[in-house]
Amino acid sequence: MKKNCSTLLLFAFLLLPFLAHTQDARYAQMAAAPQLTNPAMTGMMAGELRFTANYRALYGSILESEGYRSIGAGIEWRRPAGNGNFFGIGAQLQRDEAGSSEFIRSQGLIGVSYQQHIGGSRRRGVAHFLTGGAQIGVGQRGFDFNKLWFSQQYFVDNTTREAFLDQSRASGELYGGRGAGTYLDVNAGLGYFGSFGERMGAYFGVGVFHLTQPDVSPLPGQSDVLDQRFVIHGGGEVPLGRGDMSLLPAARIMLQGPSYEALFGTNVRYTEGRWKEVALRAGIWGQISNQSGDSPGFNAWIVSVALETEKLQFGVSYDLAVGDLNTIANSRGGWELSMIYVLPASYREKVICPKF
Repeated sequence: MKKNCSTLLLFAFLLLPFLAHTQDARYAQMAAAPQLTNPAMTGMMAGELRFTANYRALYGSILESEGYRSIGAGIEWRRPAGNGNFFGIGAQLQRDEAGSSEFIRSQGLIGVSYQQHIGGSRRRGVAHFLTGGAQIGVGQRGFDFNKLWFSQQYFVDNTTREAFLDQSRASGELYGGRGAGTYLDVNAGLGYFGSFGERMGAYFGVGVFHLTQPDVSPLPGQSDVLDQRFVIHGGGEVPLGRGDMSLLPAARIMLQGPSYEALFGTNVRYTEGRWKEVALRAGIWGQISNQSGDSPGFNAWIVSVALETEKLQFGVSYDLAVGDLNTIANSRGGWELSMIYVLPASYREKVICPKF
């Protein structure tokens, strides 16, 4: 298909370092989208119910309404399974929008996990768990052909020698209207998490997404196989002295086809001694991907802050673009907002989970 649409080309050029190397939705605030990081994290929480909501907007300062936007929401339940074990049930919705063509990518997932207690003394707040999870869902990708223009709609007036675009003229393309394709998706993951005492814990895991490698092409008769995405992630909590501060380091590596991305950094968490239910977080993160060919490079530095209460956590982060994109973006990236609500457990079984 001949795409001579200048707006589309500009959009693709501006977002190439980002879109070409991360085919799936991703959030910089990893803890606020656990089901998109690893199905084994479904229900991995210090409570009975967790609701998460995310909003991410990239390059709106450059492309205005044609920037890249992601909206997600998830809900999870954690229930005792006897003998100190637990199981989790979750659901996740995700929607991404981008460009003048109104490209939309959406998906809905349902997941389950099982958390096997393998050691420790829960009475002393120490426990170790192995966990496994799986997800199944449907997705759809599509865009509006009527929002694009092509070479046959571009003409030159022989009298004035001026160039014009007339989108009412036939495009000469085989397709029209809104293209959309629906597909089935299956994901799975394994992990470990443990608590070692007051303000000490760790977790890590591996996840595989798109096990069936679905065809996501929105065009009839065309094929676009979605590569499997592999995720390796981990983190934990380390106390800082005897006070009320701790470090929350974390890292995530994603591989998908020829693309890869690494996100790593840490939050500093401070708890006000007189108000134990209130905490502040601030952190800095680095993001690396193969920006040009196979050469790795920094895509962004990400700064984040969060307010944490007994049940709610609100987070804000901002991407500072670097590398190839910085020339165009002038260090401007995008905002990400998150909200996490955790309902404390009402059952007698002692709930143990590290902080994320």
